[in-house]
Amino acid sequence: MKLLHIDTSILGQNSVSRQLTGIIVARVRDAHPGIEVRYTDLGAEPLEHLSGAHLAAAQGATLESATVLRDLERGREALEDFLAADILVVGAPMYNFTISSQLKAWIDRICVAGKTFRYTESGPQGLAAGKKVIVASSRGGFYGPQSPAAALEHQESYLRGVFGFLGITEVTFVRAEGVNISPDQRQAAISAAAAEVAQLAA
Repeated sequence: MKLLHIDTSILGQNSVSRQLTGIIVARVRDAHPGIEVRYTDLGAEPLEHLSGAHLAAAQGATLESATVLRDLERGREALEDFLAADILVVGAPMYNFTISSQLKAWIDRICVAGKTFRYTESGPQGLAAGKKVIVASSRGGFYGPQSPAAALEHQESYLRGVFGFLGITEVTFVRAEGVNISPDQRQAAISAAAAEVAQLAA
């Protein structure tokens, strides 16, 4: 069994989502002692955003840019790691009502026609079924269904849509909300999320 652990926060040790992914991975390790863990820190080493050069290379053009060539190789590795994983633990802080650009760049590398989805006459079909995804979601404010800011939530809904598009139906969110409201609220949110992790069916 293989687990892919991805952090995307730019806050380093001050990141709530990083704290939560660490707790989640420890929980999964306890449940599956022999599990193989692959770690990727997209906050520290982000993938480049897709460009015309990337698309040209995908269509067979010869590239002279060493930087783009290295990034294309990293993108291939990201796709291979995703395809090989049975469980994904993804740290997803909310930045300006949605996911971080670092996480979006990763998603652009795994959403590949013919690899993780395909188009059919009856509509798109996901090819990554059978994987389990646990998302560590952190938010500075409150964006749940009953909150005044619910209409601005484009983080968890986006991730659920993306993974669903790829055929993954088992997506669990462990959420810490209101972490920028006060130190007490931050700690309460982390503690509540950690208690939630303890109840996860790993």
